[in-house]
Amino acid sequence: MDTCTREGVTNLLMIKNIRIARSWKVIWSVGIAIALLLIVLGSLLMHQNTRAQSGTNGRLVAIHDRGEEKVLLSNAETVGQALADAGITLDSNDAVEPAVTQKLIASEYQVNIYRARPVTVVDGATREKIVTAYQTAGQIVKDVGITLYPEDTTAISRSNNMLADGAGLELKIERATAFQLNLYSSVSTARSQAATVGEMLKDKSIELGKNDRVSVPLSTAVTADMNVRVWREGKQTVTAEEAVDFETEQIRDADRDVGYKAVRTEGKNGTRSVTYEIEIKDGKVVSRVEIASIVVTASTKQVEVIGAKFKGSYTSPSENESITWSFLIGQGFTREQTAGIMGNLQQEHGFKTTGDGLAQWIGSRKARLMSRVDPLNINTQLDFMMEELNTGYRPTQNSIRASTTVKQSVIAFQDGYERCGTCMEDRRIQFAHNILASH
Repeated sequence: MDTCTREGVTNLLMIKNIRIARSWKVIWSVGIAIALLLIVLGSLLMHQNTRAQSGTNGRLVAIHDRGEEKVLLSNAETVGQALADAGITLDSNDAVEPAVTQKLIASEYQVNIYRARPVTVVDGATREKIVTAYQTAGQIVKDVGITLYPEDTTAISRSNNMLADGAGLELKIERATAFQLNLYSSVSTARSQAATVGEMLKDKSIELGKNDRVSVPLSTAVTADMNVRVWREGKQTVTAEEAVDFETEQIRDADRDVGYKAVRTEGKNGTRSVTYEIEIKDGKVVSRVEIASIVVTASTKQVEVIGAKFKGSYTSPSENESITWSFLIGQGFTREQTAGIMGNLQQEHGFKTTGDGLAQWIGSRKARLMSRVDPLNINTQLDFMMEELNTGYRPTQNSIRASTTVKQSVIAFQDGYERCGTCMEDRRIQFAHNILASH
């Protein structure tokens, strides 16, 4: 065989060997792929089989505890029983989601255990140690019972004082400064971490217009309990929410003694949204006109049952005094206001209902009283007096209810209701003080 022939045979053998090697490589790759496929299919079949069995042989419970996961098939009725089956012990301060009392109904559950650890809460000069499983600052301070405002800041870190705090965390609260903010006539307690009034307004997104004014320079430092007022010069409209007082209806019960009072339906104030046009000059409101009002929440009328039972049609002055005291207190007057009204009635007619009556009514007022059934009855006359105070003499009632002393109440009733010629004011005031002392 010549040289060329030998070289040709050699080349053919080399090509054949390469082809054989490639074939084995392909076969090996295919084998590996088939093995992986069988493993995946087997895993899926096992998972499906476990799920199928869980409906009859137990529920699949995955427990996550301190970074570790434990999976078990449990026939427990609750999460707590499943944890006990898994040999997991809980501290009274640990938190579990779902709760240990959660009944196991579904086929699978993911249970997370949050282990309690010591936390030292630092709030100014106050340091309080607790053991809690809560993770966020908001949850931790709530657990301690501390109020946290949106402007306050918190920081959680590992405690640097091992001797005092132990191996735990430290939650430090940085309190915002609290102060009074009067913003366009809306007064509230505001809080801010800002150093100056100007920075505070910026943080609160309050942009001052050309007619806006601030009661202190913008460079003023924000301090506790300071008052900052922002207003706008000139005419403008403002909207405020105001309370609507509830009405009171009284039902007289002749089977109950005078002085008895019970609330059948409790009254509730309503609210209304009121828009005013106001004018401000040099920071002072010089005019205010209501231009719109919308009832937001309707008020609920209060229904009261009061006693109207007397010993007889006519009663003695001493009895009338006691009845009048109970009646006026039942109308919501204070002790001082009641005494002020009664000091006037003592001066007028000594609590006698004869003649011109308790308040010595004359003219058309007496005529209206006498047109009523049993006009000389103390109950009739007190009703008549209160009716006048609720209608034509309403400003007098408002003045009485605004008074805070016996003397103020005496003068308000004397000048607005009695309108006496020779009043002998000092005697009325003395009578009122005596009545207050005796009741």
